Amino acid sequence: MGKGERDGSNEYNDYQPGSLNTTDQLIKDLKNIDIVFHIGDLTYSNGYLSQWDQFTSQIEPIASTVPYMVGSGNHERDWPDTGSFYARTDSGGECGVPAETMFYFPAENRAKFWYRADYGMFRFCIADTEHDWREGTEQYQFIERCLASVDRKTQPWLIFMAHRVLGYSTNDWYGQEGTFEEPMGRESLQKLWQKYKVDLAFYGHVHNYERSCPIYESQCVNNDKDHYSGTFKGTIHVVVGGAGSHLSPFSSLVPKWSLVRDYDFGFVKLTASDHSSLLFEYKKSSTGQVYDSFNISRDYRDVLACTHDSCEPTTSAG
Repeated sequence: MGKGERDGSNEYNDYQPGSLNTTDQLIKDLKNIDIVFHIGDLTYSNGYLSQWDQFTSQIEPIASTVPYMVGSGNHERDWPDTGSFYARTDSGGECGVPAETMFYFPAENRAKFWYRADYGMFRFCIADTEHDWREGTEQYQFIERCLASVDRKTQPWLIFMAHRVLGYSTNDWYGQEGTFEEPMGRESLQKLWQKYKVDLAFYGHVHNYERSCPIYESQCVNNDKDHYSGTFKGTIHVVVGGAGSHLSPFSSLVPKWSLVRDYDFGFVKLTASDHSSLLFEYKKSSTGQVYDSFNISRDYRDVLACTHDSCEPTTSAG
């Protein structure tokens, strides 16, 4: 999202033209919001501490009223030879320190920006894509513990979040790369999403909006678009990276799993009205109007039911 100028002066490179609109829409609807998640690329301060002051002032009406939960992105963490997974200079030398210091998040080790957050009927598992997430790593073990330990009877809605797109995106660069994901992104994780029946996975990093069908191993497992009910079949992956920074172009290729794409600024709102009904709304930052929506109706017995690769294999012998 980043930050913007209200006094008519120029933001550096006009890098975050949609930021104020997104902030203002959240403030306008704040009485209907319980918690906010901003998963990476928070301020684009790039090492200038005054930019953090500007950002925290901008979000103060939100963060002083409801929990403002943050994650780590490349513009918070990445710097060569500091332990980040990517040896880039995107953080401007911040190395994650301002983000770790200014915001509270319930991580076991604040230098490792992965954590679990429980709120009402939701379990949120937040990953840190600037540290290794692949199978066998400390973070992979955390992700599985987070997904496995939820009681779906009391917290039926299981949400995975990460900054870089570990799932699916038709961003132009991902299209050129060939697999429509952050390299090595979903190879280790998709079996966990399926096994533990993750309802939704959210990503930033790519500055646009895109929603997939319920998907497993690059194949749609449900052909519906507006309403999903009954047994879980696959996770819906959502790129919602258009909160403010300059927009990212899509690939000219449109796989069958890509249901909705929007080259514009926006944000997502989730509303759980009860233990079996979830409303998803993607809203335009410019107007607050809903551009894309669907709902999920799923009972506890539907969560328990087996689907492809979601239950342990069994063998019977006579």
